[in-house]
Amino acid sequence: MKRILAALILLTLATPAGAGFDEGLAAAKRRDYATALREFRPLAEENNALAQHNLGFMYYNGWGVPRDYVQAHLWWSLAAENGLK
Repeated sequence: MKRILAALILLTLATPAGAGFDEGLAAAKRRDYATALREFRPLAEENNALAQHNLGFMYYNGWGVPRDYVQAHLWWSLAAENGLK
């Protein structure tokens, strides 16, 4: 789990991010997943690929949401469609 979170953090630090995204990332680092979800979801719904990617991780691991592999796949697919490789 720590490796996944570290990979998530490294990926997001290497990419420009908006204010809501930064708050979401900080919340995820603190394991405050409710706040991370509140910050990431609106961005993800506006096609922010990094927010979509992070929501995928949250659903895959059950961080602040019920574990749901279908939702994880959905968010990761959207992130890929929006340019995240």
